[in-house]
Amino acid sequence: AEMAAARLSGTENRLVSLPLSRIRVIMKSSPEVSSINQDALFLTAKATELFVQYLATYSYKHGRGKEKNALTYTDLSHTAEECETFQFLADILPKKILASKYLKMLEKEKRDGEVREDDEGEEEEDEDK
Repeated sequence: AEMAAARLSGTENRLVSLPLSRIRVIMKSSPEVSSINQDALFLTAKATELFVQYLATYSYKHGRGKEKNALTYTDLSHTAEECETFQFLADILPKKILASKYLKMLEKEKRDGEVREDDEGEEEEDEDK
């Protein structure tokens, strides 16, 4: 039986590109996971590989990658934002923005927050009168 298991794991390694040891570490990082069946590990690795291929192919076909003959981060983030299937990745693949634009957004949020706090203070004073 051990020979069959060794032969099977060797075959499995050729069937997936992703390193099974890394996937095991990621799976074990979840507090709900106590042990990982070898078949579950292999299937998770294969499913992940197929998903990444699908995301890359979709992003390439629907992005500007075809023009440049390359897949770009912008193509991936556009897919995450626009395609319902991939919207759960929007936080992981956010649109790139310039640092200066980001700082302006933070400044605006800070100003808006201060305005709201001032308004609330005025409302409380009005209620007291």
